[in-house]
This record gives sequence, structure tokens and C-alpha cells, in this order.
Amino acid sequence: MVKIWWLAAFLSFVLAGCASVPFGRDSSAQSPVSQQAVVGDARRGAKAHADLGTLYLREGQLNIALDEARVAIADDATYPLGYNLLGLVQMYLKEDPAAEEAFARALELAPTDPEINNNYGWFLCQTGRNSESLAYFVTASKSTLYPTPTKPLTNAGVCAITGGDDKSGEEFLLKALRAEPMNGEARFMLADLYYRNGRLNEARTRLADLLRTNEISAQTLWLSLRIERKAGDREMEARYASQLRRNFRDSRENQLLMQGQYQ
Repeated sequence: MVKIWWLAAFLSFVLAGCASVPFGRDSSAQSPVSQQAVVGDARRGAKAHADLGTLYLREGQLNIALDEARVAIADDATYPLGYNLLGLVQMYLKEDPAAEEAFARALELAPTDPEINNNYGWFLCQTGRNSESLAYFVTASKSTLYPTPTKPLTNAGVCAITGGDDKSGEEFLLKALRAEPMNGEARFMLADLYYRNGRLNEARTRLADLLRTNEISAQTLWLSLRIERKAGDREMEARYASQLRRNFRDSRENQLLMQGQYQ
């Protein structure tokens, strides 16, 4: 399996099952649960606690987020996003069986919800079930009302690649870029894929797109440096190395440069 060290740095934060969702199922007919009208005191309370728990999760306060998820479910045991939050927290706590159970319940209540499908797909990817995850990302991407439809396509690309399927990974990432040409994550991941496969001109092109839009980071400079090193362009390699040392002295990438660990 390919190990991509920059994965955590580039993937968007995922916020929300069972394997009964068929590959490519069109979920566009129903709006995401998060966009539906909230009716009744119980559902309003559940939503408030789930929303609050999500904020705590983003801040890394897992115990508080876990409490909020449980309160949300206690308020309304049929609110899918309560279980979605519970699954996410338990995933980060490495409580995989409990996370799977929570996601399964969320999908039982809202089988086509794109947020839940995306998050369950990411859970499957993180637990080594990469090929199984792709169906859920595809389902999530098919919702025309999902505000970030290219996120699951990008996630699908990453999971396919880390599962050893470069061909499918490339297809997903290209699809993500067709839907959102300014998707920086997809551009970078394609550049890394092309670099590893020796397609250096294509890798350069993808990174040039990022550099033109001022999305300069330690990761983009490090990959650019290694592309030029493999291509034999010492002048450009030195230029990128200088930028990395000057602008990202404390980065992991600069440490790798200083140690001469180019692979």
C-alpha cells in the first residue's frame, strides 16, 4: 500500500454504516439532513448539541464532542447527524467497532445523505478498507445539493491511491478537478502521483497551477524540488530548496531536505 506522508496536511476536515448503499447511487433527490428544516423541540435540541459537538471536534476536544453527541442522541434517537458525530469522535478515538456501529445507524436513518456517506467512506479508508470506501464517496458526490461535492471525489482519489489503485485514484482526482478547477488538494495529489510514476512534465504542470495561484506551501516546494531533482534540473532544484529553507525553516519538509531524504 502506498504511504503518503502529506495526507493529513492536505485533506479537508471530514464531517460525517452499513454496506447496503450501492455504488453510484444517485442521492440528489433528497437534500442533506443538515439542510432540512428542523421541526420539534427534540430535533432542535439534538441539532444544537450535534452542531456544538462538531465545533468541539474541530478544536480537538474529543471528550466534550463525545458528550455532545450522546446528548444529541438522547434528545432525538432518530437524528442521523447525532450518530454521525458519534461515529467521527469514536473514529478519532480509535474505537473502531463503536464508530462503525454509529455510522451504520446514521446511514440506516439517512442512507443517501452525502455528509454521512463521505464520513463513513473516510472511516473505511482509515481502517484499511479502501476499495469498499469508494462507493460511499461516489454516493456523496452525486448529491446536487451537497455544498462540497468535490470533497468526496478528492477523498476517493486519495483512498484509491493509498490502497494501491493509482488508475482509479487518478480518475477520481481528475473528476474532482473538472468539477472544481481550483481544487488545490486534487492538483497536489495528482502532481505527487505523476511524480511517483515518473510523469515529470505532468507533475510540473499540476504544481505550476498551484504556484500561479499563490498556494505556496512547504509541501508544494518540497515536491517541486524533488521533481526537478529527478529531472536533473539542478538550478530549479536549488531555487526551490532556497525558498523552502527561507520560508519554511521549521517544517518537516525542510528537515527532510537537511537530512537528504528525498524519497
